[in-house]
Amino acid sequence: MQKLLLFIDKLSTWAGHTFAWSIVVLTALISWEVFSRYALNTPHAWVLDAQIMLYGTLFMMAGAYTLSKQGHVRGDVLYGFFQPRTQARIDLILYIVFFIPGIFALSYAGMISAEESFAIRENTFSPEPLPLWPFKFVVPAAGFGLLLQGVVEIIRCIICIRTGEWPSREQDVEEVDVDKLKAMVHVTDKDIAALDAYVVAHDDANGGGKP
Repeated sequence: MQKLLLFIDKLSTWAGHTFAWSIVVLTALISWEVFSRYALNTPHAWVLDAQIMLYGTLFMMAGAYTLSKQGHVRGDVLYGFFQPRTQARIDLILYIVFFIPGIFALSYAGMISAEESFAIRENTFSPEPLPLWPFKFVVPAAGFGLLLQGVVEIIRCIICIRTGEWPSREQDVEEVDVDKLKAMVHVTDKDIAALDAYVVAHDDANGGGKP
């Protein structure tokens, strides 16, 4: 079971990493359009639509990746003080009552919209139109990824309720806080206090830091 959970974590991570390249494409596109508009005096009407679709694709396809890394907004002020079993019970209720119905509705409605868009070969409403129907399929694809990752999180909640501990998950890059940074460079609070004392003593010896 754990191998299956980690495998789906890896799929979500792969999707997040792959579509993260949209940032590079988006940055290059915007930079090129700014140069073309102001230096060459040749703006392009289709670029704005392309920017919106690229950003929307990045935002939507990062959903499962963010969920797999527990990166969505949560009220950690209270949640963080609860025991793992209590956290798991709360998460399980929220997943079943809100997450699964909401994401299922998103996926279902998104698929209908995408199929209708494909049927008429929908384009953007622009002097230089772009095909819009491929972008519409991003919505059900992102919804399916979220549903799959949501099922994994529900299973994790059930395991935690039974065992009292959260099962492991696929590791990835994360924000480094102060405590982790100190551990990485092997610095303790005593070392920092000693450095502060040395700096204060050095400033006092030099007239309060004045030249």
